[in-house]
Amino acid sequence: MAGKVQKHILNASTSNGLESMSWQADIVLASASPRRRELLAQLGIACRIRPVDVDESWRQKETAPSYVSRLARDKAVAAWSRLPANEHLPVLGADTCVTLDGRIYGKPADEEEARDMLAELSGCTHEVLTAVCLVSDNMEETIVSRSFVTLRTLNTAEITAYTATGEPLDKAGAYAIQGMGAVFVAHLDGSYSGVMGLPLYETAALLGAAGIAVPPSLEHT
Repeated sequence: MAGKVQKHILNASTSNGLESMSWQADIVLASASPRRRELLAQLGIACRIRPVDVDESWRQKETAPSYVSRLARDKAVAAWSRLPANEHLPVLGADTCVTLDGRIYGKPADEEEARDMLAELSGCTHEVLTAVCLVSDNMEETIVSRSFVTLRTLNTAEITAYTATGEPLDKAGAYAIQGMGAVFVAHLDGSYSGVMGLPLYETAALLGAAGIAVPPSLEHT
């Protein structure tokens, strides 16, 4: 199923008339994240890609759950507002952050910041929050997934070598649990897919509320 659905993922910049193909998308994904696309395909959900840019600045006194919820909603609403009149599919937005001792960690700006993040998370248990928002004609709902990840103690050489791969640079908290960063994860309490960036249990619940069956019905396949 995943391989079949993967063919149905089209980027907004696609030309040559491919957007007018007869296949039916289930939703619009307000993200360019390949990880989120892959996780949706794992559910058997076909999506159109409509990434948007929103202000991701943290607001003073904003809690981590409020922060990721706001960004997920902002992304979904922004993509929804830009859909053509004949394409009002449900829109899914998501955002992930890491928090430790009250500090919110987003994506590092560069390798130096990635090294600093990993040094601070080393040997500690931190919280990973991913908010998922679904906007459609008749609903707008956001769910937050909370997980706890413990990293083993990392030495300077390991941190330097890992950041040099480039993998941490587009990941909240500067590591990828589904990539090389997995070797640093001593324990996970929560949602693996949520730490990746799209919690499948919560996403399926939102899709179900919008009338999209997961797993898809036979008529979908």
